[in-house]
Amino acid sequence: MSESRSQGAGRPDRSRPRRPRDEQRGGAPQGGRRQGDRQQSSGRQGGGPPQRQQRSRQKPSERAKRAEPARFAAYTLLRAVAEGGYANLEFPAIIRRHRLDTRDAAFATELGFGTLRMQGFYDAVIAAAADRPTSRIDTGVLDVLRLGAHQLLGMRVPVHAAADQTVGLARTVSGAGASGFVNAVMRRVSEATRDEWLARVVPEGGGAAALAVEYSHPEWVVTALRGALIGHGRATAEAVDTELRTLLEADNTPARVSLVARPGLASVDELVQAGASASETSPIGAVLSGGDPSGVTAVRERRAAVQDEGSQLLALALAAVPVADGVPRRWLDLCAGPGGKSGVLGALALEAGADLVAVEVSDHRADLVRSTLEPITLRAKASGVSVEVRTADGREVGDAEPAAYGRVLVDAPCTGLGALRRRPEARWRRQPGDLAQLGPLQRDLLRSAIDAVAPGGVVGYATCSPHPAETTFVVRDVLKKRDDIEVIDARPFFRDASGGELHDLGDGPAVQLWPHVHGTDAMFLTLLRKKG
Repeated sequence: MSESRSQGAGRPDRSRPRRPRDEQRGGAPQGGRRQGDRQQSSGRQGGGPPQRQQRSRQKPSERAKRAEPARFAAYTLLRAVAEGGYANLEFPAIIRRHRLDTRDAAFATELGFGTLRMQGFYDAVIAAAADRPTSRIDTGVLDVLRLGAHQLLGMRVPVHAAADQTVGLARTVSGAGASGFVNAVMRRVSEATRDEWLARVVPEGGGAAALAVEYSHPEWVVTALRGALIGHGRATAEAVDTELRTLLEADNTPARVSLVARPGLASVDELVQAGASASETSPIGAVLSGGDPSGVTAVRERRAAVQDEGSQLLALALAAVPVADGVPRRWLDLCAGPGGKSGVLGALALEAGADLVAVEVSDHRADLVRSTLEPITLRAKASGVSVEVRTADGREVGDAEPAAYGRVLVDAPCTGLGALRRRPEARWRRQPGDLAQLGPLQRDLLRSAIDAVAPGGVVGYATCSPHPAETTFVVRDVLKKRDDIEVIDARPFFRDASGGELHDLGDGPAVQLWPHVHGTDAMFLTLLRKKG
């Protein structure tokens, strides 16, 4: 049985369902091509078709006996996430294991990731259609129903194909006994349009509770994002509700595949020649409209990488701040894993003739940083500078190496509420209590960074969350006990691809990016200079 879910969804249950025989043998279940259900995006929130759907007339016994590979792959993704996996890391291996071609992989991607995003709304629909709470539905069967609900309410899949294949999937993963129940629930779901279901399941009275179901976010996340929009000056209390809806909509819109050309190793022109389009937001960025990023030569050679444009801008901003003459030509990435920002910082440090030290507390993540930095490390040796990756606790670096660095980046561990477009499962995993656990760590890391930077040097404190408890409150609390730090206006150092100052950066001095405004993750950056 799954755990109870606030607003119809919550922390995934980690119990493992009975695996079908084909999966136990390591293969995908064999099935025919999808029955006329070519996937199309509707362009609406949730992707639902506007017209009422027609119920299937097939009996369960007449339907597919086995799940077809694309849907089975999507189901495998949901179970991997329920067991603690990360969707973006799990899915490439799942696609390879099930040997999906380009068309089926695209269908499975929309089905799996779209279901994860809209899980809260679908759980409310399923509970109403099944006339029981989702906590009383077997976890494997519940994932099957979520996938079926997304096909009916979030994709342009014909109702007969959605019902037929969902019942077949249930039979494959849970046995024949579940197929009748799944058929009955799917029939009930198909009897109403998405808009009609919204009218039934969204709580009356509006507010965070209603938005949580409509936009499939936990209620506490809706409340937190509302406070962030006001706290960062993006919206007033009177106008925040409209802005909040736009932000929640952006969280449910799949992010583009953004590439970074690491300075000195690759160029935007090279990425464009490989089929990408130059970014308008980042001067070192490009956008890939389709296909596998590993098909780009520069990405395979780690001269370029997949990286959000907001993340690129943070590293560029830190590198652009003037520092005093005589500060050490050593740069520090204090929380380097998995290495995206280190890749940009390392390339920029190489161009500036500076050494780079990347610190990561996790052995596995430190290995990822080493792999990312390998092309830069090889070039650095020939240039007489060094690139070093250490497995260490960033909180201890300030004491161990006081005033040893000219530039320090603290990309602090956070709730990740600014990256929900790319990590659809994160909204269901995080809890309000995580803020209390992360807060002391974030403050200790910032204190360590300030101790590690030399007088005249600069520290950048960054998060991929807009929550004030992880951003402005952390900086405020640390600086209360320091008289040797001045806050720098970060806005002039955020430059778009044309060289102009990026738009809508607020009142400063910190910068808060937004997915619905800048098309990036909701990255935060404060720049601090040590006096003297």
